[in-house]
Amino acid sequence: MAEETPTTFEVACPCCGARLMIDPEVRAVLSHEAPPKAQSVTDLKKAVEALKGEAGRRQTHFTQSMQAEKDKGKVLDRKFQEALRKAKDEPPTAPPARDIDLD
Repeated sequence: MAEETPTTFEVACPCCGARLMIDPEVRAVLSHEAPPKAQSVTDLKKAVEALKGEAGRRQTHFTQSMQAEKDKGKVLDRKFQEALRKAKDEPPTAPPARDIDLD
């Protein structure tokens, strides 16, 4: 006896997260179950506090980014000085052999 395959299967929509029941024989969506909706803010005070906290996080991130840009020149200068010192300390090497010279 051959096993019967289920005639329908369920998939999740990659865009909205809805659950879709699909019948491959008729190539149609049989049912659609909407994804659960995100909980909206019901308290205005909580929403205002969340926005204030978000503004603080943005300001902190901006300050850190600005400081990183100010220090960027120093960091690059130190990296260059270190690479220059390393290049001076290492003995010069012979240039690599070219393929044409190997013949």
